[in-house]
Amino acid sequence: MLKDFFKKTSVDYFLLLGIFPLLVASLTTLNSFTGQDGLFIHQLIWIAVSLIIFFALSFVDFRFMRKTGPVIFLYLSAIFFLCILFIFGNKVNGAKSWFSVGGFSFQPVDLAKLALIFILAKYFSKRHVEIANIKHIIISGLYAFLIFGMVLLQPDFGSAIVIFCIWFGMVLFSGISKKHLLTVILVGATSFTLLWNFGLHEYQKQRILNFINPLADIRGSGYNAYQSMVAVGSGGVLGKGIGFGTQSRLNFLPEYETDFIFAAFSEEWGYIGVLFICSSFALVIFRVLSNASRSESNFESLYGVGVAIFLMSHFFINVGMNIGLMPVTGIPLPFVSYGGTNMLICFTSLGVLMGMRRYSRPANKEAMRNEFLGI
Repeated sequence: MLKDFFKKTSVDYFLLLGIFPLLVASLTTLNSFTGQDGLFIHQLIWIAVSLIIFFALSFVDFRFMRKTGPVIFLYLSAIFFLCILFIFGNKVNGAKSWFSVGGFSFQPVDLAKLALIFILAKYFSKRHVEIANIKHIIISGLYAFLIFGMVLLQPDFGSAIVIFCIWFGMVLFSGISKKHLLTVILVGATSFTLLWNFGLHEYQKQRILNFINPLADIRGSGYNAYQSMVAVGSGGVLGKGIGFGTQSRLNFLPEYETDFIFAAFSEEWGYIGVLFICSSFALVIFRVLSNASRSESNFESLYGVGVAIFLMSHFFINVGMNIGLMPVTGIPLPFVSYGGTNMLICFTSLGVLMGMRRYSRPANKEAMRNEFLGI
């Protein structure tokens, strides 16, 4: 029976081969801190649930998502959850970005990122012929800006950056005129310059500078980033060994299980462990893009590219803030950081891609023509 299951499923097992070491790194790091509120067990449960969803979605035919109705419903649902977050949400680390019901917490911004990928894939795939028109930068930007603005108000700067990366990356891939895109960027840069010089007070400027360069104040806003850099550097080549990460165990490194799990892992496993994580993640991205390139239509290709950008932006922002190259934003490391919401969304996004993989084949000319014309 199990053999028949593996024959019928459309799962890319090379993709899972890249994810599996990341899950092991997560569980190993969490398990090394014994007695820490059962983090290892909780993470193991989330991984099991996420894998079940991943395999279940791989059996679904997602061609119905090419229609406008389901995509708009998903997008509006994400907007709705972000709206009611301001009323019923719980504030965590200064940001009102979580719903908590009993012992379960949910962060709707992760759903919003997935919804944005879907609606941009839908929008650009239907306008391939006329994509050079500057209005498509503006309209797609409005889809992203609505989510971006609501997330920024929480304030969740890290997720806002990810949302921008998803929009910008999918715009570049869609074939939009680079001249028009450059014009929009220049207008945005000019507006920010005018705001900086004439609109912001000095204390507001200082907050922005501290956010961009937290290491300028290592006793205050830069404390977490500084301790993270110490943890990464102290691991050396081979690391201190499992359970011997002093920065984490002695509580110098805060949020070691979520935001700074990369630093905690690096301290115990050294640069060899860092290479291990980076290589595994590179394989995941390669397989996502490989599947996207063999999709039946532009919609599935754009979706796959959006998922790759979503995962890469999380990875680079998290690693960047762990080594002092990016502001500390609270972005989790995909498949490694402790937590259920991001784990579920990551596996859900890939499960959808596996469902699309079931019908991956070159589309005939008539189908492509109908797709471009919106028929």
